[in-house]
Amino acid sequence: MRRNVRVAAYGVCVRDGRILLARWTGADGPARWTLPGGGMEHGEDPYDTVVREVEEETGYRVEPVALLGVDSARRTIPRRSWTRPAVDHQAVRVIYEVRITGGELRPELNGSTDLAAWYELSEVASLTRVPYVETALRLWRERPPTGRAGGLP
Repeated sequence: MRRNVRVAAYGVCVRDGRILLARWTGADGPARWTLPGGGMEHGEDPYDTVVREVEEETGYRVEPVALLGVDSARRTIPRRSWTRPAVDHQAVRVIYEVRITGGELRPELNGSTDLAAWYELSEVASLTRVPYVETALRLWRERPPTGRAGGLP
């Protein structure tokens, strides 16, 4: 089985009781809400990644104000064909709190997301979302010194 590690950086932007989310349109199921952010380019610092990715996906220029934590998840991606074997995939997510410094809300063009929007924090639980949105919100609320949300393995 092939192994793959993907490192990404995401921004938690909460303002006036609302959180900024982007709608991910990945190939493995329905569109889901996610944090704005994404994969690190080779040689790129995670700080620079979150700044670049949030602007690409939302139109906002941001500044990271705190490192909230690092989340890691592992899953097996099934074999898709004879030429695409199963993959043992590990996602490492660096999660920052960010604040907006400029720009204007707009959707990403020709990317992995198709919409950016603000949601009341109380609405997040009812959204179709990726699991690490809840992890990131726990990190944002709890601010654990270890960078790991309470109760997570």
